[in-house]
Amino acid sequence: MKKIFFIAVAFILSGSVVAQSEWVTDAAHTTLQFSVSHLVISEATGNFKNFEAVVATNNEEFNDAKIQISVMVESLDTDDKTRDQHLLSEDFFDVKSFPAINFESTSFKKIKDNNYKLIGNLTIKDVTKEVEFDVTHGGTVTDPYGVVKAGFKLEGKVNRFDYGLKWNTLLESGGAVVGEEVSINCNIQLKKL
Repeated sequence: MKKIFFIAVAFILSGSVVAQSEWVTDAAHTTLQFSVSHLVISEATGNFKNFEAVVATNNEEFNDAKIQISVMVESLDTDDKTRDQHLLSEDFFDVKSFPAINFESTSFKKIKDNNYKLIGNLTIKDVTKEVEFDVTHGGTVTDPYGVVKAGFKLEGKVNRFDYGLKWNTLLESGGAVVGEEVSINCNIQLKKL
């Protein structure tokens, strides 16, 4: 009787053990971009140069993957040094007090075909809010050097006011110099460890 019990337990445990794969960003082929309305009539764009993502998944489709992203705020680049310094100041990101932006997923679900919904907690400064992103999985391939790569495109919007980035000036026409809603557009390439 004991033998049957132990065999049953071993069978159940062996069925629940799934090989987990870990992936990290291929920084040379990844861009974290944002854009925001400027003077109501156009958009200002920028990106972060220094970041790291770690992804753990139990399947080739990445469904239910666990995702952690850390972005170094000081790596912000909008192609304008004066604007960059203003964004890094206490008016916006306050990089001296809050050097990193962090994201941790709570759900990554396949919606249809190669389309996914990513939900997680985004922390900017000392504020954490739940956010949602639309993700397209471009596929998985082995590069010429034998490294397995996976590609994703991520899109979404966040309200900068939610995170205490509230600096603004009103125009004579009544519009704001900087928009409240920020668009996030990222092209992400991961490499399997």
